Amino acid sequence: MNRSGGDALRGPSPCGVRLHKSADIFSQSTGASNDKHVFIKRGVSKFDLDDLEWTEKIPECPVYYPSKEEFQDPLVYLQKISPEASRFGICKIVCPFSASVPAGMVLMKEKVGFRFTTRVQPLRLAEWDTDDKVTFFMSGRSYSFRDFEKMANKFFARRYCSAGGLPNSYMEKEFWHEICCGKTESVEYACDVDGSAFSSSPSDQLGKSKWNLKKLSRLPKSILRLLETTIPGVTEPMLYIGMIFSMFAWHVEDHYLYSINYHHCGAAKTWYGVPGHMALNFEKVVKEHVYSREILSSDGEDGAFDVLLGKTTLFPPNILWEHNVPVYKAVQKPGEFVVTFPRAYHAGFSHGFNCGEAVNFAMGDWFPLGSVASRRYALLNRIPLLPHDELLCKEAMLLHTSLAHKDPISSSMDLIYHQVIKVSFVRLMRFQHRSRWCLMKSGSYMDVSTISHGTVLCNLCKRDCYVAFLDCSSCLLPVCLRHSASTCQCGNKLTLYLRDDIIEMEDAAKKFELEDDVISDIQPPYRNSDDYFDLLSKFPKAEEDGYSPYCDINLENLQRSGASSQSVGYQQCYGGSEIKNGAKYPESDESDSEIFRVKRRSSLKLEQRSDNDSLTKFHHQGIRRLKRSEARFEKPKCIESSIITNDCGLSSSRACLNSVSRDMVGRPPISIKLKRPKEEHETTFMEPPRIDNSRLFKKDLGNMIREPTVEIGPPKRLKVRGLPSFGS
Repeated sequence: MNRSGGDALRGPSPCGVRLHKSADIFSQSTGASNDKHVFIKRGVSKFDLDDLEWTEKIPECPVYYPSKEEFQDPLVYLQKISPEASRFGICKIVCPFSASVPAGMVLMKEKVGFRFTTRVQPLRLAEWDTDDKVTFFMSGRSYSFRDFEKMANKFFARRYCSAGGLPNSYMEKEFWHEICCGKTESVEYACDVDGSAFSSSPSDQLGKSKWNLKKLSRLPKSILRLLETTIPGVTEPMLYIGMIFSMFAWHVEDHYLYSINYHHCGAAKTWYGVPGHMALNFEKVVKEHVYSREILSSDGEDGAFDVLLGKTTLFPPNILWEHNVPVYKAVQKPGEFVVTFPRAYHAGFSHGFNCGEAVNFAMGDWFPLGSVASRRYALLNRIPLLPHDELLCKEAMLLHTSLAHKDPISSSMDLIYHQVIKVSFVRLMRFQHRSRWCLMKSGSYMDVSTISHGTVLCNLCKRDCYVAFLDCSSCLLPVCLRHSASTCQCGNKLTLYLRDDIIEMEDAAKKFELEDDVISDIQPPYRNSDDYFDLLSKFPKAEEDGYSPYCDINLENLQRSGASSQSVGYQQCYGGSEIKNGAKYPESDESDSEIFRVKRRSSLKLEQRSDNDSLTKFHHQGIRRLKRSEARFEKPKCIESSIITNDCGLSSSRACLNSVSRDMVGRPPISIKLKRPKEEHETTFMEPPRIDNSRLFKKDLGNMIREPTVEIGPPKRLKVRGLPSFGS
């Protein structure tokens, strides 16, 4: 699996088969006979590759040659070229200087003992129906960097009697010919390899620059700098080490983020890209001309998107421009960056042995598309990778503070990005306010409590709930305000949990609305793909009943829970449980709701849960293991009831948050570190439990909770492992 939007929680795509045996690409005949079908080539009528002249007709994407002065900051430069380059979906940037320490030296000398395991890719086309099962998930062999290079070069020389240097156009035709009817059964590809090949030597000009991908996500203009926990492959780069014809399937980046890929060394790599504004047209072509109807999860526009998230779909790009979807090409060589823009589908292959490195990032213009991605994940009930609303609120409040202090604006593109942030934030605040008013009017909740921790996941749609959510104090199954819930599953009235700084956020939104450009962008008509449109449909007469934006919401008739802004509203201390690592674990758990966590789907392992168990299970140590299954989870013996994530993914004890101020505006990030056992654990999945009420408050709870260790410093890294997919 890969990291896209929680797809690891859903199991494989309908046409995927996982083969976990080790494979030798040169002796497939020694494998089990029932696995042999994976490598058998077949003619696929819908992919006519008899005439490959179309490869010459695909236009090139833009190529940029920045000077050393323009090369100072990658995000500033990308802001400059974005208006033009984004129209193509991908672009290429040629680095004005070279790395003085080669990637091979970095991986062999600076990273002693560096090894990786490849994945085996069948070189054939798939029918993409229920009968033709092709896999991208077969485990390969373990290599050192030099051993893989020797194997790949030997394979190339055996095929072409050459050490390389064949024309790019020839290699492109060779690839599609091999996919269609060639004799090579499979190749190996080391994808999603943890690490970086940028040198840490102070003498390496590229390594110490801001274009070092290890630094990019934390640059001042990067939205992902607000994440306190790093995500391998998203905020931290990963390596992609390929050989001839190793490929990455058609995919779009998680949450429609930007991506940037640097080519360290070796043979060229061909990319195909589709502009982001044509993403729905791309998915329509795939749905109608690539996939068979029986493998789609729905008939709507998200049916193909659901299967594409598996990153196993490969087909020739000529099908796209035959159906009026533009496609552009880039041939990436060592020393060149390829950037993909939000919502731009892309695919490609290697011309021989090479080593690349990629990471994601986001700038201010990403928020509207990030919102679209979150909504699509919710419709498919997929766990999000990033807390979109939390990132938006924090970035907007930082912008509000900056404008209040009249900080200078450096460029016209900054003004455009600020406008996007303001409009996105005002839309969110208006939706949240109207939702609360409608809930109050309908009597859908009884209590009100404040919260100051991070993001919670909705139990129904898995959307992230940063500003507010509904829940009952006994079940702890949070529901976002997009649902018309009046009572909990247990029959109790719900409590409205609301951020303690909601007044400050709404004041900021009201100030943003004083600007003509902002207020004009949030006026009707609303699109039927917006949350606000859904809300208007549910409560069409709110204005007739007296509603107006940011009007006072009368809570006098509601029994308040007594929580203040200094306490955590969504916090329970439970009797009958044991203390571990500064947090409490109940003796039993029946919850299937989830607290937001930072994870990466390509590196997660899931276990198959039993047929009669429909609820989620996890181990309960300081950072618990997330095991991978074909489709479902297993239920744990016990689960950490008081663990939440705060400030975009950092886990901490819910019961201990009373002592920590969570106001992040204008303050350095504070991370709360749980003491861990000696052994290393994998990424945590945090979820609030359903509690046995008979045991509540039966002990002196004040003696049951230890204070956490609070430390200020750089983000902490969560290590995750698992089967990767074939991204770029």
